[in-house]
Amino acid sequence: QVQLVESGGGSVQAGGSLRLSCAASGYTYSTYSLGWFRQAPGQEREGVAAIDSDGTTSYVDSVKGRFTISWDNANNTLYLQMNSLKPEDTAMYYCALDRQSLRWGVESQSRPFIAGINYWGQGTQVTVSS
Repeated sequence: QVQLVESGGGSVQAGGSLRLSCAASGYTYSTYSLGWFRQAPGQEREGVAAIDSDGTTSYVDSVKGRFTISWDNANNTLYLQMNSLKPEDTAMYYCALDRQSLRWGVESQSRPFIAGINYWGQGTQVTVSS
């Protein structure tokens, strides 16, 4: 059974940095994709960044140049390094995994696609104050 466990969220002032981690276990796919999604109160879940098992990445425009997604294959851990944080980055951040590429979810922000992603973590809260 696939399990995704996020950590690393917290409260930070604007301009600060955080690194989110997601420990993944239980998947047996030879090819797979992982991603970070976020949801603020009253808003739809949004794709932030995704990485395929070949290392190809995608980012939503609002975080390009500030966030970096990476995958430590040896330790089965996904990271999201977030720099220059802004108040609008405040949200619950979720780790996701699927056999299909999650990069489409980030590039298109398709609600049906995002709703159909198979595996999710429980989320970690990020709060950025001005």
